[in-house]
Order: sequence, then structure tokens, then C-alpha cells
Amino acid sequence: MMEKPSAPWPLLQIAIEPKSKADEGNLRVALSSLADEDPDFRVTWDEESGQTIISGKTELHLDLIVYRLRDEFELRVNVGAPQVAYRETIARTHEQDYTHKKQSGGIGQFARVKILFEPNKDNLDFVFGSRVASGAVPNEYVAGVEKGVRSVLSSGPFAGFPMVGIKATVIDAAFHDTDSSTKAFEVAGRACFREAAPKLGVHLLEPIMKVEVVTPEIYVMRIIGDLHGRRGLVRSRKSRGEATVINAMVPLANMFKYVDNLRSMSLDSAAYTMQFDHYAPVPMPDRDPPPPAVAAYG
Repeated sequence: MMEKPSAPWPLLQIAIEPKSKADEGNLRVALSSLADEDPDFRVTWDEESGQTIISGKTELHLDLIVYRLRDEFELRVNVGAPQVAYRETIARTHEQDYTHKKQSGGIGQFARVKILFEPNKDNLDFVFGSRVASGAVPNEYVAGVEKGVRSVLSSGPFAGFPMVGIKATVIDAAFHDTDSSTKAFEVAGRACFREAAPKLGVHLLEPIMKVEVVTPEIYVMRIIGDLHGRRGLVRSRKSRGEATVINAMVPLANMFKYVDNLRSMSLDSAAYTMQFDHYAPVPMPDRDPPPPAVAAYG
């Protein structure tokens, strides 16, 4: 039995829409019902674009949702291509000093912050802290800085994906008795990260899956070759009775429609299971590789 690590969020999403405008309400009801019974299935409605996005663990998981919509709820739907839940992170440590100052008559806006940004090694969480002496800056202003940094991490500078694995520490700050506010410090925190981003080595992360294939020995080399072609790293190959078990790590983006390929390669005599294992940097030939310390998040 394979270990079953859980993904930190749904790893795949697709856009879905009813073929008939008359079915829009019925689709919402059906999706809400499916989400209530399945904690790994999520639905979001983007009111601005009008898109409905469904998210799940695997391609098979989403295929089953779509099948149920069509068969059980008798809905005709258009389905987009699966999109991988990429994330962004940083590879370097950098201190950034930023002053937010605005004067437009009456009370102005002022907030100065100096923040140390660094990779939160081997952890996807965002960690925020402060080294500013107690009482030197009101606590609500420090909380404003945290809110500002958190808000900007929802869309990373590399490709617009949420950012993970970052630690931010306020190491210095200054305020004005009348011109400072929590809002001003929120703006300063957001702008401070944006100015620091080009120096932080921002890069893209992709989900890596633990894949186990059980196959007759005759098809082993063909299956291993196919996994290598999917940027897979074969970790082991062992006998189990009359079958051979292949264990590999493969990027999720390269596993679409794998079940069909496996059936074809093995004349329908092999089977596989796949579970999330960790996030790792997407190879970028034109960029320096990130240091090993941030090479994987599990």
C-alpha cells in the first residue's frame, strides 16, 4: 500500500460551463451538491469573467465529476483543458527598505518599513515576524505590514500564481504621529515586497507526483522509457510475484491522459496509482537553477 501524502490544495482545475444558458442555475446547484459531499472538490465562480472553475486532486477525480454532471444530473457542459496548480517562490534573501509618503492637503500618509525576505526552506507556509523593539511602532501598524505582504503574495511576479515558502521579517520601521495609519503600513508592506521581488530570485514551482506502475515484466522497459519522456525520475523497480512494480517521481503536468497511454503500451495489462509528493522548481534552461535548499517542498 502506497503512502498517501495530501496535497496542500487541489492540484488541477478546469473551466466548465453549461451548453445552454437555461442550465446555468442547475449547474450551480449540481456543483454545490458535489462540493458538499467531497472535501477534495472545490468550486469557484469568477463573477468578473463569468467563468466557473472546478478544482480537484487528479485528472481522474475531475473526469468523475464531469461524468456525474452529465450522467447523474443530466447536464450538457463544455469543459476546458486541465490547468496545473503551479506556485511561485523565492530563492534568495534580501533586505528592502521602503517609505510610503503621500501628501495631498490635510492629513498625509506616511509609513517606513525595512523587511528581510528569505526562503522558508522546505515549507510552503508564509511566515511573518517582527524584530522591531516593543512599543517602537504600534502593533496595529505591524499587523498592517503583514496584511499588505500577504495580499501581494496572492499573485506572484513570475507568472501570476500564488506565492509560497516565504518568510518576511520587519527589522526596522518608522511612523508619524498624525500621518501614519494601519492602511499606510499595509500599502508600504505591499510595495516593499514588489520592490524586493527582482532581487529575490522568484521562480515557478510544479507539483511532483509519486507514481507506482504494476506491470508484466515484458512491458517494463517500454513503460520506463515513457516515464523518462515525461520528465520522470524512476526510483525503483522490484518484482512482486509475477509482476514488476515501478516507482517514479513525475511532474503532474506530464501525466495527463497517462491511463490511456499505459493501457496501449501494456495491452491493458498494467495499472498505476498516483499521489502528490512535493513541489519542485520547474526547469528553466535560460535561468540559473535555485539552490538545493529550496529544491523541494513536501
